[in-house]
Amino acid sequence: MDFSYGPEYDDFRGELKGFLAEHWPAGGGGEGESWEDMVERAARFRAQAVEQGYLLRWVPRQYGGSEQEPDAVKAAIIREEFHRTRAPDEPRGIGLMMLVPTLLERGEEWQKEKFVPATVAGDYKWCQGYSEPGSGSDLASLRTRGELVGDEWVINGQKIWTTNAIDADYMFCLCRTEPDVPKHAGISYLLVPMKQPGVEVRPLKQMNGGQEFNEIFLTDARTPADWIVGKRGEGWLVSRTTLKHERAGIGNALGPVNAFQGVVQLAKKTLRAGRPAIEDPEVRQRLAAIEGYVRSHEYSSHRQTSRAFRGKDLGRVSTMSKLISTNIGSEIAKLSLDLLGDEGMIDPLAQGESAESLGASRSWLTQYMFSLGIAIAGGTANIQRNVIGERGLGLPRDYYAQRSSGK
Repeated sequence: MDFSYGPEYDDFRGELKGFLAEHWPAGGGGEGESWEDMVERAARFRAQAVEQGYLLRWVPRQYGGSEQEPDAVKAAIIREEFHRTRAPDEPRGIGLMMLVPTLLERGEEWQKEKFVPATVAGDYKWCQGYSEPGSGSDLASLRTRGELVGDEWVINGQKIWTTNAIDADYMFCLCRTEPDVPKHAGISYLLVPMKQPGVEVRPLKQMNGGQEFNEIFLTDARTPADWIVGKRGEGWLVSRTTLKHERAGIGNALGPVNAFQGVVQLAKKTLRAGRPAIEDPEVRQRLAAIEGYVRSHEYSSHRQTSRAFRGKDLGRVSTMSKLISTNIGSEIAKLSLDLLGDEGMIDPLAQGESAESLGASRSWLTQYMFSLGIAIAGGTANIQRNVIGERGLGLPRDYYAQRSSGK
């Protein structure tokens, strides 16, 4: 198997390396740099990378991107070189990862002009109003109502497990606007301002001490009538576009690669029976098994890149990436806590310890807790297995789903 990309792409890699050497040398910063200075430096670098066409390649220039021709191989090279030099990648965030591509695919032109540039620039922060109490995996059973009154939607209901809602400026929200039709057909995809009297956000205290999840109470909240993405009652179709991009972000192979490198270093530093844990046969066996999954996932991503480059459909393999990525993350997190032993049982915040004093145990404990939650994001692991079985392998629909839909 030949993993080289050919002369054209070798030249592109050389140009990219030269750019990184000039604009992000040796990590780009110095010792003693403040957090504010680091953030500012990363922002400057990202702006330069966008200007040169290395970041936000999929976003048109008129909306703040670099507007490059789709090229799966160049995208893979950029990921590899940015990862190698630890250069700031594309900015993260729910708005950029999920809403922007949805608007580019399905939004009206005025919606793109209003929301995409400000979201790309980080001026607009978004949250996702999907899950509700009693409507988790069966999302189409949601009960938040949207009623068109004059030139506004009036929204009443509750959302839960809403990431970063406390800081969000806007929410992309699924509401039931057609109560008398089958549940999948009666949903609309609305954009809702968060800073208004009808929106109450209550943070949820999590087991890791954080509060990034929230519950939202909507009481006669309002949004303009034309702040709807897609047609009225077709929000379920639009939401599938958003979920597609969410799952792609979660299923990226670089996450497991980075995490595996980290747990190997942890195994070298921690002791078991007076010697480095990595010398223990059981630990080595677990590491070898995990690496097998990591490399399979990595090479599967190369295969998908190759198919995309040739204009071929990615097929059923693309539906598996999110599930595989979260499974690998879970196994890595379990091994890390086993390596840490008693230290892995400490709740840093409950003990009043600082993150700096706990070092690896703090980060790995957080990683373990994160691995439990990320398996739910973008659809639970069991739902994802249904997607793979039904859409990828052509198996019959899940019995419960047929029963609940009346079929």
